[in-house]
Amino acid sequence: MTDASATATSAAAPGTGVRILAHPAREEIRIESVLHALSDPMRLRVVRELAAAEDELTCSRIELPVSKSTTTHHFRVLRESGIISQTYRGTSKMNGLRRDDLDALFPGLLDSILAAANRQADRLGEG
Repeated sequence: MTDASATATSAAAPGTGVRILAHPAREEIRIESVLHALSDPMRLRVVRELAAAEDELTCSRIELPVSKSTTTHHFRVLRESGIISQTYRGTSKMNGLRRDDLDALFPGLLDSILAAANRQADRLGEG
């Protein structure tokens, strides 16, 4: 991420009043950041739910057993690492996987991680 995108959390699009959240461009996504983000069980849970939904979900549709501020932190880490995109639609913040970007940069990585996480969840009865 560039310094500007790393430090900006949101800004209003000129003339629209729409808040835009900072995301790394495809070429700025780094494998280290992706793997770090996915190493946390709560963030991996978010990614699994987004992958299963195959569509965007609001933050509130993904229930995590942590505080609201911790949930916000997890979503920010996923966004800043390039794993998810977040956009405001009205008052809802929509979340979607950046599957196309991740598959282009790291072919097979996301599918392998999701398959392994799903096998682990089944094995541990967390399915």
